[in-house]
Amino acid sequence: MPLDKNDIVARFTARFGQSPRWVIRAPGRVNLIGEHTDYNDGFVMPMAIDRAAWIALRPRDDRRVAVFSVDYNESREFSFDELRTNENAGWIEYLKGTAWSLQDSGLRLTGWEGVLQGDVPLGAGLSSSAALELATARALAAAGSLDWNPAKMALLGQRAENKWVGVNCGIMDQLISAAGQKGHALLIDCRTLDAQPVPFPAGTAVVVLDTSTRRGLVDSAYNERRSQCEAAAKFFGVKALRDVTMKQFEQMAGGLDVVTRRRALHVISENDRTLRAADAMRRGDAVELGRLMAESHRSLRDDYEVSSDALNAMVECAAAHPACFGARMTGAGFGGCAMALIRADAADDFVAKTAAAYQQKTGHTPAVYVCQATNGAEVV
Repeated sequence: MPLDKNDIVARFTARFGQSPRWVIRAPGRVNLIGEHTDYNDGFVMPMAIDRAAWIALRPRDDRRVAVFSVDYNESREFSFDELRTNENAGWIEYLKGTAWSLQDSGLRLTGWEGVLQGDVPLGAGLSSSAALELATARALAAAGSLDWNPAKMALLGQRAENKWVGVNCGIMDQLISAAGQKGHALLIDCRTLDAQPVPFPAGTAVVVLDTSTRRGLVDSAYNERRSQCEAAAKFFGVKALRDVTMKQFEQMAGGLDVVTRRRALHVISENDRTLRAADAMRRGDAVELGRLMAESHRSLRDDYEVSSDALNAMVECAAAHPACFGARMTGAGFGGCAMALIRADAADDFVAKTAAAYQQKTGHTPAVYVCQATNGAEVV
């Protein structure tokens, strides 16, 4: 079962002997479709899930933050007046980096102390780091009586991850954690940050399928693909691959080397699939949405080459169940999670049979979560 408000309130009360002033929740996410398009100024369609980072807190009268992490069983603190990076400091760097990003943008911060707990699986591609950054931003906003602008706070969270933590992520993870809407995915234009809520087809559920394999050292592969995309955009004479139509690609792609051509084909076709998937959701067409998801996985596997044996096995096991409309890997790839769109009334059977089939096929014991689309970062 996902954590809820009562869990974190009980932890805070046991530690401080009184109830917290605020309880903050910021969700992880799963991306329905639109993978490796965000850093190409393209379109993505994630949903905020009911797995989140939670912070229960009370104000302090100084400029310090003191936090106890339930998950790491340790207390850490820092001052807004002495913010310096420490690459060996672990989880607290996400809080420090977010505080630095908000303060550096001109916002006046106020100290607080609290308890942090999360249930977004780490390293699974469900954006545990973005959840932590947006939970921290929401806590800082509450303690400092700051205005909450989801898009602005998402950008500040992304800046913390890029500049402080040193991970060159796009905007999707922070924006969906900041701006998610219950019962909806968000179609996000990564160039303009326009985010349109898109309703799920009636009678469907999203299942996150954790392969229990982790990505390992894939920074070089990620950076290589970004470079290939930038080279392709330069070849086509555009700012980003988002600006290339499929017709233009077909006319000109012969001038690219084979690998760069495949990378560009994925991004251009994935942007098109994402827009068509949003249209299918507005029509309530789960069959078409599922077909596009399956097509997305094939493109990620064959053209972008970021899948893995475990992810492919999980997608095959999920797709074999009669209640499944479509399945695909989700996240950066090379391990982590797949996801499936299924008939909600068959969720229990789907979970049991897909998990058993995957374990038999790979020897790995998966973790499977039936997820609901939830609101973004909020005071609850």
